Amino acid sequence: MNDEQAGRKQYRLLTGVDDPAFCQKVSDALLDGYVLFGSPALTLNGTDVMCAQAVVLPDYLPPVVT
Repeated sequence: MNDEQAGRKQYRLLTGVDDPAFCQKVSDALLDGYVLFGSPALTLNGTDVMCAQAVVLPDYLPPVVT
């Protein structure tokens, strides 16, 4: 059974208000075996700072070119 069949997507974009709950969402993904992919993105929706962070399973990472 692959990760997608087990309910784990290879790529996830986590989004939410910049608060402890969002930080916990990212922490939970890392504990579940995901790794950060790229930089976080922040924007203001007029009231709150909104965050986005991509995470991927390690097997999904592209090869590093040296």
